[in-house]
Amino acid sequence: MLLGKRLYLALMFVLVSVLGGVLAAGMLAPAFGIAADTARTAVGGVSDLPAELEAPPQWQRSKLLNGDNSVLTYFYEQNRVYVTLDKIAPIMREAQVAIEDHRFYEHGAMDLQGTMRAMVSTSQGNTQGGSSITQQYVRMVLVEKADASGDDAARTAATENTLARKIRELRYAIAVEKEFSKDQILEFYLNMAYYGDGAYGVEAAARHYFNTSAAKLTLPQAAMLAGLVRNPNASNPVKNEAVGVGRRNDVLARMAELGKITPAEAAEAKATPFDQKKVKPFRNGCANSEFPFLCDYALRTLQKTPSLGATPDERLDRVMRGGLTIKTQIDPKAQRQAEKRMSKTIAAKDPVISTIVMLEPKTGLIRAMAQNRQVMGDNKDSKGRDKWKGETFYNYAVGKDMGGADGVQGGSTFKMFVAAAALEQGYGAGTSFNVKAEKNWEGETFQNCSGPFKVYGKWDVTGTRSEVGNYDMWRGTAQSVNNYFAALEQVVGMCPVVNMAVRLGLQSAIGENIVKLYQWRPSFTLGAVQVTPLSLVNAYATIANRGVRCDPVILKSITTSDGAPLAVPDANCRRVLNAGIADALNKIFQGPIYNGTLTSAQIPGYRLAGKTGTVPDNKSAWAIAYTPDLAAGAMVSYDNNGRFAKYWKARGKRFLRYVRLPDSHTVLSGYGSDVGQKLLRPSMQAALNDIDEHSSFTAPDSESINGEQVSVPSCSGMGVKSCEAVLKDAGFLTQRSYKFDESPANTLISTYPRGETGKGSQITLTISKGPKPEEPTTPPPTEPTDPTQPPKHRR
Repeated sequence: MLLGKRLYLALMFVLVSVLGGVLAAGMLAPAFGIAADTARTAVGGVSDLPAELEAPPQWQRSKLLNGDNSVLTYFYEQNRVYVTLDKIAPIMREAQVAIEDHRFYEHGAMDLQGTMRAMVSTSQGNTQGGSSITQQYVRMVLVEKADASGDDAARTAATENTLARKIRELRYAIAVEKEFSKDQILEFYLNMAYYGDGAYGVEAAARHYFNTSAAKLTLPQAAMLAGLVRNPNASNPVKNEAVGVGRRNDVLARMAELGKITPAEAAEAKATPFDQKKVKPFRNGCANSEFPFLCDYALRTLQKTPSLGATPDERLDRVMRGGLTIKTQIDPKAQRQAEKRMSKTIAAKDPVISTIVMLEPKTGLIRAMAQNRQVMGDNKDSKGRDKWKGETFYNYAVGKDMGGADGVQGGSTFKMFVAAAALEQGYGAGTSFNVKAEKNWEGETFQNCSGPFKVYGKWDVTGTRSEVGNYDMWRGTAQSVNNYFAALEQVVGMCPVVNMAVRLGLQSAIGENIVKLYQWRPSFTLGAVQVTPLSLVNAYATIANRGVRCDPVILKSITTSDGAPLAVPDANCRRVLNAGIADALNKIFQGPIYNGTLTSAQIPGYRLAGKTGTVPDNKSAWAIAYTPDLAAGAMVSYDNNGRFAKYWKARGKRFLRYVRLPDSHTVLSGYGSDVGQKLLRPSMQAALNDIDEHSSFTAPDSESINGEQVSVPSCSGMGVKSCEAVLKDAGFLTQRSYKFDESPANTLISTYPRGETGKGSQITLTISKGPKPEEPTTPPPTEPTDPTQPPKHRR
């Protein structure tokens, strides 16, 4: 073994001597070399290098920004922030050169003196590195190139202690020295070096260990960082402070020995303690970010962004290594308020799920997306055992393809789609029906995309006891009258209704074809589809934006490290509904806010429109409100996870109806008004307050709001059945009303309304019950008789 070591040293001596002579004579030209870039990436092409040997760009972390430019998180495999040499403190440069290669500015690619000294020291049993800064940089690039390509063999070749590796490094180093200045090489080195504890490059290291920048490093800080490069894990002051401080002091002593600092400066720096409180933990990825589910949605979107690469893996690599700046429109104040309200109202461990979603109607940009389970995790304890902590990996606001769950039924929020289809078909806001509080629609005829069909089986539509009598679209919407909208859906037809929902942006959470499946289900008007909260809020945002639909987007912009823009997914804003119809809907749906079921969501200073939604048996409750500048929705639903099956079974069919949640102890009514008050209003108000300029709703034109006015056929001289047939042929619904009249029973007395009325309105036929019976007469009272006296005789 000793013979082998001596032979290796002898060969190295011969090699160094030969190379030294060649270098001195200026006769050695590199056959190939290492590549390096400009100050931005430290890597580029050298004309005499084969393409396969060009070094990859230095990996830089990407940052995901909120709408106010604060950092939501960083994405990286190597936490690096590239800075130019003028942004690195001179004392840092001096410290690094002093400890690693103090003759760096005096020698060429190889320091012959340093190499010889290292060989002698090593032969005496004291292993010492002799590589120049340029040679070390070459090794770093080769290792990073191997890591980038996943080439384990190349990585081994770049780090093995062999003569072949030394020769290869030297040849590359010569090429680097030929191509770049010493200052450029030092800049590349300081940005590529690993400083331990996950910090790559001097800027990331300065921020991590000292919460400062590379430009502001002090002498003791610079000395500590410089000492980490040779053995970053062992010298890490966070994990082993004594070793880290000792290594720093070695650097200070070396700087003093070389005359870079005075002995007094060295002594003062050595006396400076390392402040663990200044260490700033790295925030990498989404699980550790402030808003993990928003972050995860952004990351999943990035993996679907073509400008970042051809495949999801390529795009993820670009995000993790490319130094990108990724901007969103997330409003951190509104997001925090939404999460705060959620936490105060519904606990993560409660047997319910809840979401709040807010976005901009005019751009589709998401501003907030909160849920009651705010921690991303697997509900395991420290030993890996199951423990319910209210953690989840589901984003309950989105579909399964973006990390969501099974979705939630929308309840009466779907009445918007029926109203929109009705107005588009020419049925005005005055379209009225005489409704009952309860009605079984079994056997009734509806129209789907293929033609008429009957409702088979019992379909009981119920409402409150007060929901009786004549309702038009104004009152039917404000009071959310179920049987009014079932009747409206019947005259409009299922095909226009379900197509309208899809046009406006509604999506099934589990990928169902809404038109195909639900054109057969009149219960659609009561929200029978499992939808994503994000798509339902977006559908309302389309109405807010006067019929222009912008798809929900999370990315506002992406720029590279040199400031070049990259394309982000387009919101694809396009008109899907006539502006006049949307204006009419915006007017009609102000009813629930100011005279109906959602008065609890009123926000002083802002004019809102919106709607509540309650799913049968109170399984879910919704509140959606919007202005032209912001659409927001809040939802609470029972959690059908098997973990809570016993709890919900014990409640029977009451579900959320006046439930006292077991963990938060909050009492929920199970209705949308409650959700509007507890969750929607405070969250939306915070978001509205952060919008600089506000728009107003546009007043609807009379044609859009009143619909098509048609003549009511005369039924003069007709019998009841003949009149009903004529009216139905003209597109009207009919209902019978009876009263006493001098005409014979079952005679048609009149119809109302007469003249012109809204298309499809319900016409009331007043029918005679015959003459009113006379009131029975009561005989006058007789005088009482005394049975003991004989009767009186008339005279």
